[in-house]
Amino acid sequence: MTTNQIWIAVTFIGFMLLFTGVGIYSSTQKQNDTTDYLLAGRNVNPWFTALSAMSTGQSGLLFIGQVGFAYKAGISSIWLIIGWALGDYIAWWLFFRKLREVSEETGSETVSSFLGQNTKGGRIITFISALITIAFLGAYAAAQLVAGSKALQAVFNWNLWIGIIIGTIIVVIYCFSGGIRASIWTDTIQAIIMIGSLLLLLIVSIVKCGGFNQLWTQLAAIDPALINLSPAKLPLGFIPYFIGWAVAGFGVVGQPHIMVRAMAINNAQNVAKARDIKVIAGLTTSFASMGIGLTGRVLLPDLLNNGDPELALPLLALNLLPVALVGVMLAGVFSATMSTADSQILSCSAALTQDMFPQFAHSYKIVKLGTLTVTAIVCVIALFGDKSVFFLVTFAWSALASALGPLFIVRVLQKPVNGRVAIAMMVVGILSALIWTITPDLSRLVYSVLPGMAAGIFVYLIARLFIRGDMKTANKS
Repeated sequence: MTTNQIWIAVTFIGFMLLFTGVGIYSSTQKQNDTTDYLLAGRNVNPWFTALSAMSTGQSGLLFIGQVGFAYKAGISSIWLIIGWALGDYIAWWLFFRKLREVSEETGSETVSSFLGQNTKGGRIITFISALITIAFLGAYAAAQLVAGSKALQAVFNWNLWIGIIIGTIIVVIYCFSGGIRASIWTDTIQAIIMIGSLLLLLIVSIVKCGGFNQLWTQLAAIDPALINLSPAKLPLGFIPYFIGWAVAGFGVVGQPHIMVRAMAINNAQNVAKARDIKVIAGLTTSFASMGIGLTGRVLLPDLLNNGDPELALPLLALNLLPVALVGVMLAGVFSATMSTADSQILSCSAALTQDMFPQFAHSYKIVKLGTLTVTAIVCVIALFGDKSVFFLVTFAWSALASALGPLFIVRVLQKPVNGRVAIAMMVVGILSALIWTITPDLSRLVYSVLPGMAAGIFVYLIARLFIRGDMKTANKS
């Protein structure tokens, strides 16, 4: 390692030890039961809830995938940010307070148990939704390990597998130290580092480009499309495109690792406060990420043809920042990915031990063994799966939103549903999203969350028309 790399490593390790220390300290507040491990005793304050939800929701997609998207698309990438934030806000506004209330009333400790609570065929609903959670949230967690490893690779020239293994070890430490409480506490510290590091690199990058005007001029010289607010080649036009990203943000209703934070907040009345904090913090980091992608296109023009645009942020940090601050930025990137991975692994572990095999639901040791098992599976997926962070994250988000989102809306509103209808909603939703994703002519039209969720809702509406009597008694069985 060079002298610069050594100093970067020292700073990076220092911050990672800080995050790990926070996770370990959280264990002093824990109780050795599954409710505390999975929901932190439903006693998380709204600031921690908000910053944790923001950190775990954005993660590697923000630092790696979204920067790369802005690098390639230009300022039209702003519509992804605005649409996603709008949909996310609507979801929190309409449903998350009710989720907190109903989940406590029914004693639901996981998202899958919430989906199956107090309904005919609830056991099969819980099992199938847990299986979906493990499959796609596990792939999502693998994308986080890949994202963090990409950042380490850009700075230290390591093989990807080294960063994946390091990330896996850190995730195990987080999860074992204090469960969801450790995840939320470390997420909060990491969110602050994320915001500060992104704003710092954005300012330095813009100054290096000569200011906003010079940045704009240079982008136009590279490709006029980069300064066009309207995305190029939209088959259905702008409105469906924007609605597609808004529905993608609304797809948070199908993301167990984020929904569980609303279930863990200390009071349902505080959900609105958490929502507002989360949206403001999320918009700040998202716009900073977009700006970094744009400056990367000017300062690192060769990445498009001879590199990986998803590495623009760590490479900019390496080129523009003092070595100590590169370590801070690297810690911000890596910790953001870990904050999401540990949350997702905990949700998968809960789905496995609480929902698929409920006979182990109250065994604290078995729950931890489940966490270790899921972590090993996620590590294998990261090592041998697709290495595109943007694809992995958007694909997994779409699948979860389409499979679980429509059913979640029905359950949080306490509308009647039975096992057969719920399974049909999940299967049709996920198949619609998958078919849309793998069909090029369809995937270019609109992001697959929209057709996936629409298909699930359509199945429910048809069921209400044709099996109304059975549905009416479903919630009482």
